[in-house]
Formats: sequence, C-alpha cells, structure tokens
Amino acid sequence: MADDGTAATPNRADRERIQRRLEALILENRFTIAVIFPLVGAISLVGSAEGVIPDPFAYNPLLILFGTLVMRSPLVVGLLPRIGWRTLGWLGLLTAYTYGVELLGVRTGWPYGDFEYAISLGPMLFGEIPLALPLFFVPLVLNAYLLTVLVFGQRAANPLVRLPAAVVAVVAVDLVLDPAAVSIGFWAFEEGIYYGVPLSNYAGWLLSGTVAVILLDLAFDREALLERIRECPFILDDLVSFVLLWGSINVLYGNWIAAAVAGGFCLALLRTGRYDRTMVANAVPKGLRSRVLE
Repeated sequence: MADDGTAATPNRADRERIQRRLEALILENRFTIAVIFPLVGAISLVGSAEGVIPDPFAYNPLLILFGTLVMRSPLVVGLLPRIGWRTLGWLGLLTAYTYGVELLGVRTGWPYGDFEYAISLGPMLFGEIPLALPLFFVPLVLNAYLLTVLVFGQRAANPLVRLPAAVVAVVAVDLVLDPAAVSIGFWAFEEGIYYGVPLSNYAGWLLSGTVAVILLDLAFDREALLERIRECPFILDDLVSFVLLWGSINVLYGNWIAAAVAGGFCLALLRTGRYDRTMVANAVPKGLRSRVLE
C-alpha cells in the first residue's frame, strides 16, 4: 500500500497510462461534458415532463443513466489516482448506507417524509429504489465535500470547520435538486411547503449528509486528496453540470429560491479560482473559441 492509500500493483505503469488517456479524453471534451450534456438533459427532461417528447425517448432510463455517467466522468477520473483499497472499503460502506437509508425512507417515510419514485430510473432494487442510486447520490456528497475543502482553504484543516460546512453544502445541494426533480416528476412527496418538498426531507438529508460526509472524510487521505484537487483542473466539473442541469430546470419552473441557491454554488465555484472566461474559452471546441473570446 502506498503512503497515500493507493494500492500498489504490478501494473502500475499501465494504470498510469490509462489514467493519462482518460484525463486527455476529459480535457478534450470538457465543454461538451460539463455544459452541453446538462443543458441537453434539462431540455429533454422538461420536454418529457410537458409531454413534448414522445415515447420511447420521454424519461428514457437508459438515456438518463448514460447522461449521468458522462457528467460524473470528470469527478471519477479526477479521483481515480486517490482511490485505493482503503478508500474502496469506505465507499463500499457508504454505498450500503445509501441503499439502506433510501429503502427505509421508501418503506417507512423516515427520515425524508413519505415519497415515491414516479418514473423509472433504470433497474430497481427490490422493485422499490434505483439500483444506480449510489451513482446519483454519492457524487453529490463528494462534490459538496471537495467544494468545501477548496473554498475554506487552510481553515478546512480543522474538522470542526470542514465537516459541518460540508454537511451544510450537501443540504444546499438538495435545496436545488429536490424542487427541480419534483417539478419534472422524478419523484413525489405527499405534501411539502418548499416547492412540493417537506421540511422533513431536509432533516433527513441533514442526517444522511452527516453520515456520508464523515464516511468520505475517513475514506481519503486529506493531504493526498488536497494535492489531487489542486493538480486536477476538471475535478469539480460534475458540480458545474449539476448547477446547469437542475438550476436551469428550477428557473424554467419558477422555483426561484432553489435557483438562487444554484446561483450561490456558481459563486462558490468562481471563488475557487478555477472558472473564469479564459478557462471557458480554452474548454470550448476550437470552432467556437473565437466567438467566446470576442
């Protein structure tokens, strides 16, 4: 086992070569992944909700899973060099927790309030919750955790600052996600005062976010993770996709508080110093680059 928790393997050179190819693929398609995919996703999901897109394309679970996988790819590729056996173990525990608490929520209404999935998000576990649930949930927590570490800088070295701030960021993520998801009919609560979402849902996210953040904090060597965050320019692009996808849906449905929270994430991303006009210009395809620079 290497010092940073990464498993040392006989084919380390092959792993590094594959990593370089994956990073090059992300960098070459950065604008498409982080901007085009979420905007196309928002249009297709709103079109599905409004009955404009016909079957079998409306709410097509394969398209939803494919789009989600593509948008998650910068985060996954960015973290790969820091994922060893120790990290896999903690992430496995987080995955089990994710399934467990969601199943409990669907069956009992605790801790999120009574809700049900209104459309198919792919294969269902026990016919009740999406099998791909960790793909939807865990990256949200990872994005919130990484953003917190970057925004708070040296102050994030203190766990009494880092952990509560990351939990608040996770709950803020759901302040954006759930109103938009309810608006387009992904899932439905029996009642709710926040764009159809009950306050109990956020109490549940506070609980789930706390558990998930603690498990992530245990999963990664913080210094090694910080080094990786600093050297990987696209590691937060999945959060950019999230803001564009769910923020634009909230705007279209007039969920203004949720849209404002999405705007807050935009400001936090700008505060990291990673996203500005030059970065966008370098990320767009060459044919559009001159127009961005004008």
